[in-house]
Amino acid sequence: MKNWAYLLIAVAGAVLLAVIATTTPRPAAQDAPPTEFSATRAMADVREIARAPHPTGSAENARVRAYLTARLQSLGMTVTTSSAPVGARAQARLDKWRGSAEPARAINLIATLPGRDPGKPALLLMAHHDTVWGSPGAADDTAGVASILETVRAIRASGVQPERTLMVLLTDGEELGLDGAEQFFRQDPARARVGVIINLETRGGGGRASMFETGDQNGAMIDLFAGAVRRPVGTSLSVFVYNHLPNSTDYTVAKRQDVPGFNFAFIGRSGLYHSPLATPDALDQGALQDMGRQTLDLSRALLATPQLPGKAPDRVFYDLFGLAFVAYAAWAGWLFVIGAAAAYGYAGWGGSWRNFLPGVAVSLLLAVLSGVLLYLGNLASGSGGETNYYDRLAAIPRLELQAALLCLTAAALILGRPVKREALPAMVAGMAAPFLMLAAVAQAMAPTAAFPLYLPLLLGGIGAAVTRWRGPRLGLWVSAAAAALGAGYMLTMGHALFQAVGPGMPFAMLLPLGLSAVLILPLIPEIPQRGAMRRAALLAGLFAVFALAIALWVRFDPIAPSVAVYSSDH
Repeated sequence: MKNWAYLLIAVAGAVLLAVIATTTPRPAAQDAPPTEFSATRAMADVREIARAPHPTGSAENARVRAYLTARLQSLGMTVTTSSAPVGARAQARLDKWRGSAEPARAINLIATLPGRDPGKPALLLMAHHDTVWGSPGAADDTAGVASILETVRAIRASGVQPERTLMVLLTDGEELGLDGAEQFFRQDPARARVGVIINLETRGGGGRASMFETGDQNGAMIDLFAGAVRRPVGTSLSVFVYNHLPNSTDYTVAKRQDVPGFNFAFIGRSGLYHSPLATPDALDQGALQDMGRQTLDLSRALLATPQLPGKAPDRVFYDLFGLAFVAYAAWAGWLFVIGAAAAYGYAGWGGSWRNFLPGVAVSLLLAVLSGVLLYLGNLASGSGGETNYYDRLAAIPRLELQAALLCLTAAALILGRPVKREALPAMVAGMAAPFLMLAAVAQAMAPTAAFPLYLPLLLGGIGAAVTRWRGPRLGLWVSAAAAALGAGYMLTMGHALFQAVGPGMPFAMLLPLGLSAVLILPLIPEIPQRGAMRRAALLAGLFAVFALAIALWVRFDPIAPSVAVYSSDH
């Protein structure tokens, strides 16, 4: 058992860190200090706004607008409206939802709280107040609206007039095609006062709230964000990825006009996206607390700064399990890549090519086999034919477990063969080599998105180098710590990737699997050759059977009751 202790400690540590990273904070109570954000207080607004679906043009939308106007005025803000007919595509979508042709207008609410120096560019807090047809939208985007109301209340509770003006824009028609944002940023004269934006969105009903998008050349803004927000959540990888996706939010319209900003969202409990079950009682109040706490911290910093930060080269940034935040210049990634390569080079130096090349082959085979299994598993779960998008979102927890089991299947088959302890350093260096090359390419082509590659490799390289330098006694402890940190980060990232794209692109799990394997392999004790492959095959078969059972469960399960009412299979 002692030989397995390092591996068990590493796996337990990785799982614990991943749980910490993905667990939402406890919602602050009703009697929390008045200058702090309280999700419990914000829930009063959520329950009033999300009593029923309120799409653009509906009577319920008018009721919500009247309630929001009164709430903003009670916070000491001056409230005006602006409106415009929705576009042809938006009108067609609305007509399809309600089954009748009746012209609609998108009506925005614009609220203002003057600062000490009204000549300074204002901070704009933005969310949309409309919902899709058939969903009360307690998350999308009532959570964003309620976060803004509670943020303004907390700012007012300090009793200090902010340095610059605070504006609130609650748009209409976002669900129809960003019509309210288009109207404001193209036609409303008030847009000229906006200096920076915080936009709040959701896709789901819970999970950690992450800052996933910024304006271009975000370096100075990220430095302010890092210094102002307590336990911030966000990565430059998400900014890079989102910039290359066709998705859009209200901030998309402002970003095209080069307005700097920050975009926050949570995407957990994905089955509640546009769902009739997205009620106030179903909303994760910890997610609301997470979003509001970060919004309040960042708003205070932006309102107080004498001058808004200008454009500066994009920074690499990421949170470490939601406990700490790191930001640095993009070029510094080369130091991590070189450090990881040097550490593995030192650890494997003098080893035989007969051990190094099999290590390379292991990484490649693991990627190919796991990719094939993930594809076949997704196919077995029903992805090959016509699927209901919202039903697949509801299945994400099961599909994620299925993907994890298939990754374990591949790992058992590829890593289950016996490896002599003396061959391990060169073999591990060989396993790391393809990822080191990929990290170098990523650093050259997308430096703000390369850190998920080079950080685990640097940790693993340090463990391998210490093992050669000081021997296995210390080296195994360092390698176990490295594996806990690195594999924990890979689990966290894999979970986030699966929430975002997993039902359609389960292959996103290949990177977390491969890097975790590089970190874990040095901790696997030497396995006796006799019967090793048979035991590995039996274990892999067990994982595969459970994965297939989950796939068939998803495939033949009735359509989820959470699917959007306007979707074809409801």
